[in-house]
Amino acid sequence: MTGRARKAAPLGIALDPATAAPLHRQIGEQIRRGILVRRLAPGLKLPSSRLMAAELHCARGTILAALDQLIAEGYLVAQPGSGLSVAANLPDEMLVSPNVGTLHDGPAARAPVLSRRAIGILANQTLDAELNESPIAFPTGQPDRTAFPFPLWAKLLEREWRQPAWSVAGALHPFGHHGLRTAIADYLGMARGFSCNPEALVITSGVRQSLSLFARLVLDAGEQAWIEEPSFIGTLEALALAEVNAVAVPVDASGFSPDAATALAPNARLAVVAPSHQFPLGVVLGLQRRLALLSWAERANGWIAEDDFDGEYRYAGRPLAPLRALDRTGRVAYLGSFSKLLFPALRLSYVVLPDSLVPAAEKSMSAAAVRASMLGQGALARFIADGHLATHLRRTRLLYANRQQILIASAARHLGGLLQVAPDPGGMHLIARPHPDLVPCFDDRAATAAAAAASLTVSPLSACYRDEPRAQGLILGYAATPEEAIDPMIMKLGNVLRDRYAPGLAR
Repeated sequence: MTGRARKAAPLGIALDPATAAPLHRQIGEQIRRGILVRRLAPGLKLPSSRLMAAELHCARGTILAALDQLIAEGYLVAQPGSGLSVAANLPDEMLVSPNVGTLHDGPAARAPVLSRRAIGILANQTLDAELNESPIAFPTGQPDRTAFPFPLWAKLLEREWRQPAWSVAGALHPFGHHGLRTAIADYLGMARGFSCNPEALVITSGVRQSLSLFARLVLDAGEQAWIEEPSFIGTLEALALAEVNAVAVPVDASGFSPDAATALAPNARLAVVAPSHQFPLGVVLGLQRRLALLSWAERANGWIAEDDFDGEYRYAGRPLAPLRALDRTGRVAYLGSFSKLLFPALRLSYVVLPDSLVPAAEKSMSAAAVRASMLGQGALARFIADGHLATHLRRTRLLYANRQQILIASAARHLGGLLQVAPDPGGMHLIARPHPDLVPCFDDRAATAAAAAASLTVSPLSACYRDEPRAQGLILGYAATPEEAIDPMIMKLGNVLRDRYAPGLAR
């Protein structure tokens, strides 16, 4: 048979008119699969399109559409006077095609192997709350989306995009929408007590991008930065993107300690802190340590990244002034986000840079592969300027404070002997620590998996630690959980943990 097309043979095609796939696609995929598993051998001659149409009881045009696609892909070849035949030059190892799925007929087929980085990502259970849409209890960092005025938001979006200016729909400034930057600067002056230049404010797609940008501007690759221990996992990721080495500094009852940080890594030149409400422990950095940290930055030619995590949600007492408000020498970058305040899909955050970094930042953002989406920036500018943000925050402060109280009361009823939950004067989550009797055996990652099996979303406290020892506990977000769901969901969590750790404990 060498050099000649083989005799035409039946193709073994079975069509299913009930499926959504068009007939020509079904024909093409089945022929393609037959070629890849070597059921249709190289050089095999195919029946004529008329004969195939008659055998399959379909239009000849349907057959021709399938065959033309296979010819274009190189699976079939047309020879003058001989009709169509299977291509003879396909490599022997070609046993898998993205168009037909995984095939296992060939001895050379091997399962794909993930990188160690991908395996680590799969093992990270803190992502579950972001990816899972069904559980209402108790995701971390999620606001109550039902409390957001979406009809108003739709009107603002429509107004912005009915006839957008060229500066909006065209060549946008690398720092983002100028109206939004101005609105944020005005809001910070009123709500957070410090003035800033809108020209030094950069709109980003998230806190990770904000921190990575700042770190690249002030540190070289391989230099050291202090981070809080425990801390938001995105902090490590952002510094890794900037090729900066993170040094974890344990947080005590008074928050981040500049003295402890200096003892651990005296050459570090960047401190990444969340002084308003440290994540995940909720500690507020006292005034003396704030001043000490600013003094260190001045002496050591250092820099401070201030993540104003949960700074807007304070339920008892007045918040302390941000580090940025106390900064006299331009050493502090202030990071904030709207995704947690309004709704996660917004994906809009910002960083207020020291003025000295603006020229370099403009060059860096001009070359950035990813920038914040422009779609919502104009609407958000109007949302802030017209006072809707302040109204929304006042409403959700009352809402979240009430939900925290309900959660604490429910924990007292249903988690006795299992978890201990203490109140927090701010924030959107609480830490549930294992009862002393369970400390020796409690595994928060296993508890997280057991809760997920019961359609509950919690986060393991230990995942927020970089070094050993890792404290055990569960992070319970309450902002997105309706009041009427908190008590039954806490009872459900108690049953899950009781079955796992204390089956003899009374329900």
